[in-house]
Amino acid sequence: MRGRRTKTPAVALTDLGPLAQLKAGRLGRRIPQLIAGLVLYGFSLALMVRGALGLAPWDVLHYGLTLHLPITIGQAIIAMSFVVLLLWIPLREKPGVGTVANAIVVGLAADATLAVLGPVDGLIVRIALLVAGVVLNGFATALYIGSQLGRGPRDGLMTGLSRVTGRSLRLVRTALEVAVVIAGMLLGGVAGAGTILYALAIGPLAQAMLPWVIVDLDPPAAL
Repeated sequence: MRGRRTKTPAVALTDLGPLAQLKAGRLGRRIPQLIAGLVLYGFSLALMVRGALGLAPWDVLHYGLTLHLPITIGQAIIAMSFVVLLLWIPLREKPGVGTVANAIVVGLAADATLAVLGPVDGLIVRIALLVAGVVLNGFATALYIGSQLGRGPRDGLMTGLSRVTGRSLRLVRTALEVAVVIAGMLLGGVAGAGTILYALAIGPLAQAMLPWVIVDLDPPAAL
């Protein structure tokens, strides 16, 4: 008889408070993974900006703000991150190390990339930048979520509203993204094919890649 193969149990995401996140161990793996994910996230957003075929929903708003304020898109990302964090207070969401890092690092990485990567010509090149940006953003999302060091500001707003209203995460996310796209377009932000591609692809991409990079925590902290 052939021996049965035993499946390795899937590593699960845990919902820990800020201190428990730090006490959960494996920080030598988790913190570098968090930072790598956030830097890659900012880099991927910059690729979409240079692709100029439509930005991610929140970045339509961020770009719109740059048209009316003397700030870069990275600075708009940082500023809006802290505005969103204020909305966590009535929702009783708890920020973690990753939450604060997300609010700062993504914007800095986006601006640094845009400083090096100038505008590009040619539709084929722009499509390539858009597709690369969306795919890399999915991987970046999986990296920072998989580090289990706290949700990003916008993710926490989504989960908090879902919990308070009793609505599904999908419905809340869709409503939020439609709202920010409309607000961004009213400010002059750029929406297009890339916006639709991002909205349709980012969830499945991140979900498919998350099992590759999710970090298993020390058992005592996961209880």
